[in-house]
Amino acid sequence: MDTRGRIEARLREAFAPLALEVVDDSALHRGHAGAREGGGHYRVALVSDCFRGVPVVLRHRKVYDALHGAPAPEIHALAFWV
Repeated sequence: MDTRGRIEARLREAFAPLALEVVDDSALHRGHAGAREGGGHYRVALVSDCFRGVPVVLRHRKVYDALHGAPAPEIHALAFWV
């Protein structure tokens, strides 16, 4: 399974999303310092009942916590909307 697939699997497991899209934008960042070291750039859109009434900062923290086990070199940048 590739990095995008691992990100998607972890988020599905953690949040049982109503909608989830994970986009690998790594090709747009070739030559960037993090990309040269193998880290990818990803965009995530995530809708889940788990976030109902939860402030945005805490939503972001929950996503980072769910991805905590991801090897650091695999993810250089992560943009998301939750």
